[in-house]
Amino acid sequence: MAAKYKIPYLPLPNDLESKDILKKVAEARAALAELKGTHATVPNVEILLSTLALQEAKDSSAIENIITTHDELFKAELNLGLIQNLAAKEVQRYSFALRKGYELIKDNKIITNTIILEIHKELEQNNAGYRKVPGTDLKNERTGEVIYTPPQSLTEIQSYMSNLIDYINDDSIDDSDYLIKLAVIHHQFESIHPFYDGNGRLGRIINILYLICKGLLDYPTLYLSRFIIQNKEEYYSLLQQVRDEESWNQWIHYILDAVISVSKQSTELIKEIKHLMMHYKSVIRTNYKFYSQDLINNIFKHPYTKIEFLQGDLNISRQTAAKYLDTIAEDKNNLLSKVKIGRDNYYVNNGLMKLFTQYNYKL
Repeated sequence: MAAKYKIPYLPLPNDLESKDILKKVAEARAALAELKGTHATVPNVEILLSTLALQEAKDSSAIENIITTHDELFKAELNLGLIQNLAAKEVQRYSFALRKGYELIKDNKIITNTIILEIHKELEQNNAGYRKVPGTDLKNERTGEVIYTPPQSLTEIQSYMSNLIDYINDDSIDDSDYLIKLAVIHHQFESIHPFYDGNGRLGRIINILYLICKGLLDYPTLYLSRFIIQNKEEYYSLLQQVRDEESWNQWIHYILDAVISVSKQSTELIKEIKHLMMHYKSVIRTNYKFYSQDLINNIFKHPYTKIEFLQGDLNISRQTAAKYLDTIAEDKNNLLSKVKIGRDNYYVNNGLMKLFTQYNYKL
């Protein structure tokens, strides 16, 4: 049955706003609003973009069995030629693609065909574009059974994508709540499966960008991939159940549960980052005359910082930057650790790394 699923053009004929769904929508919107409110509490939004976007990249890639650690990711951010961890590089590309997508939509708040292709190019590092050669099937990883055959011709893919992009940007097409439409958009994109590779990761980037376009978030700080990786089997099962049985209700509930869960987790994490920043600020301001907010921002924006980063951010000499970082690294409060990688010294934000490690193991 699944292999014969015919993708509907949007909007769907179904009324998806049942009483139970609308109740959960209200809960999800409240959780998102609290998360959005925490953005203003962090003095430099780049801190959130550098750290939380990387967390989303890590979890989204893990869904595709691309596994790495925070330590490997933050090292990869340094663009060291000696970093050979392929998984870290793959996750880093996702992070760059998410950031690029955010930069492309933040002003006009629309998601165009060109933007989707640009994000995919960044993600996959190629210009392959939409699938042009038939033969793509989605198979059960364990059995090898074909469970779904997406559209095969380029013409059909382009037609469905044009319809989806209109649905994303034109609210007059469907006046359902944005969070219900989020579930529809994600399922539709995954069913069109327009690219040879990277569909899952790109689909999850579109989720975040859509919420920003509709004003439910200001920045890409909601990483739904965390919920999906923890409920991966259910995710793929419900995707398929919509194709087999039109089980939209269960699918929408799943997406709303994801929004609620990770909104609360992201809010908690941002509050903990803010609390940690205040601790660093208190220690450094109390003990050292060279304290500045820009200094604090630097060591949180770059969990692995180095002399050149601080030199550029604070517009100071290399010698002065080295003195600041060495002094903090020698402080008894264990704020930074000085480590040598290759020929260079790096300064690791111990508190932030510990926070991410602890958070990564929370279920």
